[in-house]
Amino acid sequence: MIVDDIAAVRDREHAARAAQKARIAVCSAAGCLSTGGSAVKDALTAAVAEQGAGTDVRVLGTGCLGLCHAGPLVRVDAQDAAPAMFEHVTPALAVAIVSGVVGGALPAEQRCDLTQPFFTRQHRIVTSDAGVVDAERIEDYLAANGYAALEKVLTEMRPEEVVREISASGLRGRGGAGYPTGLKWSTVAKAQGPGKFVVCNADEGDPGAFMDRSVLEGDPHRVLEGMAIAAFAVGAEQGYIYVRGEYPLAITRLKTAIRQAERMQLLGHRILDTQFNFRIDIRIGAGAFVCGEETALISSIEGKRGTPRPRPPFPAEAGLWGRPTLINNVETYANIAPIILAGGSRFATLGTEHSKGTKVFALAGRIVNTGLVEVPMGIPLREIIYDIGGGIPDGRTFKAAQTGGPSGGCIPAAHLDLPVDYEALAGIGSIMGSGGLIVMDETSCMVDVARYFMEFCRDESCGKCIPCRAGTVQMHEILLKMTRGTADERDLGLLEQLAELVTRTSLCGLGQTAANPVMSTLHHFREEYMAHIRDKVCPAGVCPMHAEDRP
Repeated sequence: MIVDDIAAVRDREHAARAAQKARIAVCSAAGCLSTGGSAVKDALTAAVAEQGAGTDVRVLGTGCLGLCHAGPLVRVDAQDAAPAMFEHVTPALAVAIVSGVVGGALPAEQRCDLTQPFFTRQHRIVTSDAGVVDAERIEDYLAANGYAALEKVLTEMRPEEVVREISASGLRGRGGAGYPTGLKWSTVAKAQGPGKFVVCNADEGDPGAFMDRSVLEGDPHRVLEGMAIAAFAVGAEQGYIYVRGEYPLAITRLKTAIRQAERMQLLGHRILDTQFNFRIDIRIGAGAFVCGEETALISSIEGKRGTPRPRPPFPAEAGLWGRPTLINNVETYANIAPIILAGGSRFATLGTEHSKGTKVFALAGRIVNTGLVEVPMGIPLREIIYDIGGGIPDGRTFKAAQTGGPSGGCIPAAHLDLPVDYEALAGIGSIMGSGGLIVMDETSCMVDVARYFMEFCRDESCGKCIPCRAGTVQMHEILLKMTRGTADERDLGLLEQLAELVTRTSLCGLGQTAANPVMSTLHHFREEYMAHIRDKVCPAGVCPMHAEDRP
């Protein structure tokens, strides 16, 4: 299919939308589906047919609409009317919504306030297609200007120009480390040798994180397009998406999207009738957290045990099967098409001096509005928690926010006005990570929080290097003693020594950052540790400090 044919598909879709009275979008991400989203969509579709509105009203399954705790969510976009969103939708309410669309008066019950800060304070780039695009129809993505960026780079740009545009945007890798994306692309582009690879790291394993999963479920073509642009820029013809096996819906929709893109000559051989070839295959991970580390991920794709290797050489020079390999995560690739279309300089106007653009976060824990949000880099943590997140439920007090998953740290109330960017978070002992943000109130015990994350790292250690394999076990044992009231101050000193040892001597990022939750809670909540050690009391009332309560 050539560019003119793609334009014709867009025109047909635009004409069809112009003839429709309304579009009813049902959140079809895993969260809403788990609370009855499929039944709601079926009820909407049946009601449209029964009321004879099939040519005027379209029902579509779309990506995550953000307010996950209120699902199933339904959004109505009607001609000559403001958008409306409904929460906790049942099949019965779905029928009433269709009747309201047909009759011109939507029901008042269970409507979301779209003027609340949760919606108005966000800036959507990665998640801009939610509510607009049907995740299983490539025609919907094309109508939303999908693959226009790929058309542009293939017909108007040279590979080095694409790399310069990404560099000018200031985009940094959204997988956690924050490495400059343009610099990584430039390194792979300059690497010598044939057979380069482009890899998408979709092995999102942080507890409480679901950003990448939501993008793959709701907008898979955005990721495919970003990968294809990257392949053109660095000179690759083969790509792999390494996705967790626990994401069956994302895998299904990725497979569908790849087939659709190949059928329309947007992936595969002679893309858009040019000389550019690029194929994407899926590799499914078995759920090992360590495979989020790029060298372990490479080993797993190669069919080996997923364990890391020392660097250098870095994957950009010698990665998959020893060839130059570009690895970025889902959110990074989802930013590429908007950057190409709007220009890198425009993207760079968002965020802070060293952290450009937006960041997608998964809000979880003790917060009113749990769900998916996208905000400009540098936004104060207080605004995310109290304005967008709606604050702490049940009148309780904010105690800490944990960012970066098991590799991150806990941020106390004293730092609520901290700008959320790479440098600021690192300055207080945390990291951006992939975007999980877990909020805690005074009922959370910080010693127990550290124990939980250390247990996770202990279980997920691949065991290849002794510091991580043995150190995480020993640190967990000490933290367990503290939660049981059997530790003393010598244990605290040993915990700090082990944390430094594991951080300095572990082979890969898992071990090198495993102690972050321990060190950050020790730094900001040391008095809570001392209460467990000296007074044998858990201030939050979480830990079994009395002998009769101990296992």
